[in-house]
Amino acid sequence: MPVRLFATDLDGTLLRSDGTVSDRTRAAVDAAEAAGIGLVIATGRPPRWIPPIVEQLGERGLVVCGNGALVYDPARHELVDRHEIEPADAVEIVRRLRAADIGAALAVEQGFSFHVDPTYQPYWELPEGHTRAPIEDFLDQPVTKLLVRLPEPAPAGTAARVQELVAGLAEVTHSGLPGEAFLELSRLGVHKAHTVERVIAASGIDAADVVAFGDMPNDLELLRWAGHGVAVANAHPTVLAEADEITASNDDDGVALVIERLLAG
Repeated sequence: MPVRLFATDLDGTLLRSDGTVSDRTRAAVDAAEAAGIGLVIATGRPPRWIPPIVEQLGERGLVVCGNGALVYDPARHELVDRHEIEPADAVEIVRRLRAADIGAALAVEQGFSFHVDPTYQPYWELPEGHTRAPIEDFLDQPVTKLLVRLPEPAPAGTAARVQELVAGLAEVTHSGLPGEAFLELSRLGVHKAHTVERVIAASGIDAADVVAFGDMPNDLELLRWAGHGVAVANAHPTVLAEADEITASNDDDGVALVIERLLAG
């Protein structure tokens, strides 16, 4: 297939498990750019986590962050497009989660800001300047992403149950350990494919021209939308089952292998 764009997730996909970009991956991306093929990063990461990747990979234009809720321009350190949960919807989502009594501790991403419930225990170091208070205190502003931490281990089907609770208000997905005990909620209809398509709308590039890479359920829409969806070998079983191709793992430069093959072909 003719390729005009590569769209890729970061953690568990383009990045090695230690969070670095390998020399081979950087060289493959450089070669693709030299051949006139662009790269769009589409990640669940918030924009504050993007500058270290740009330092390793080079500046590649706009970055889709927050599972599609934000478009971030690293060159200007600005958010240039936002697709967030409206305050009234966020209030109702939180009300439903509280009423369900599922033991949810909540956090919200709001642009460059991060706020957490008093009971929320993070998996990663909390960012400088975060605020700890009842999450309801922050719902007067749009919500980039609502994070739901549940008691572990969460049984299979937990994400589907939460999706039922917030039906008509939000999209529910998850993107890493510990699986369905850590869920991410975005504005209804917003996901990585939705926003990548918006980013490239003026370029004349169609979905059929795109090769996409991913590893977790929050990548599924992107892989389904692209002309060719590639899962790395370490991907979640649902992603492996739906991908058009399975490449080597993130630690074995799976993304680079596909890029190199397509450039050679």
